[in-house]
Amino acid sequence: MRQHDERLPSRLVSVDQHRWILSGGLASGKSKVRQILDSEGIATIDADRIGHMILEPEGPAFAEVAARWPLAVRNGEIDRPALASEVFKDRTELAALESITHPYIFDMIMAQVEELEGSVVVEIPLLNIVLGGGWRRIVVDCRDETRLQRAIDRGMDEGDARSRMAFQPRREEWLADADLVLPNRGSVSELRSAVLALLPHL
Repeated sequence: MRQHDERLPSRLVSVDQHRWILSGGLASGKSKVRQILDSEGIATIDADRIGHMILEPEGPAFAEVAARWPLAVRNGEIDRPALASEVFKDRTELAALESITHPYIFDMIMAQVEELEGSVVVEIPLLNIVLGGGWRRIVVDCRDETRLQRAIDRGMDEGDARSRMAFQPRREEWLADADLVLPNRGSVSELRSAVLALLPHL
C-alpha cells in the first residue's frame, strides 16, 4: 500500500497528465468531491449519471436489462433499487449487468472526454477500470464504519448497505491502487479545504 498522510491529500506532485479517475467505496464522499471540483471550474463527468441515462426507456441498455431482469421493470421503467436487489446478491448477476451496461457507459464517457480540454475528472465507483493510458486515480477514503453510518443516514437499509460494501473492493485495495488519496473523515468544510488544496495539482 502506498503511504499517505491521513490529514492531507497524498502525492501532491505536478504532472503533465490531466485526466483523473475519482473513485472510492460506497458513501466515501466521491460525489461531494466531484461537486466541489465542478464548482471550482474543473471539468467533471459522473459515470453514475450516464448509467441512469442508458437505463431509461429510450436508453441503449434498457431492452437487454429489462429482458434479463423483468422483475426490475416497474411501470415501463427500470426500477434501480429493484435491479440492485437482484444483482447485489449474486456476483454472477452483477457481472452480467456490468457486461451489458459498461460498454455503453465507457463509450459515452470517452466521447465526452474527447470534447473537453484541460483537466478532466471522471467519477467512477469501480476499481478495475481502464480508460486508456495516462489516467491517474484519486481515491476518496474513510473508514468502513464511517461509510456504513453515512449510507444509513442517507436512508439506505443497513443490510443493503452491508451487501453493497461486501461486493466492493476492500479499503486496502482502494488505497493500494491510488495515485492520490483524499481523506474524508471530518466535516464537509474540511473536505472542501482538502479538495481546494488539490486544484493546483490537477
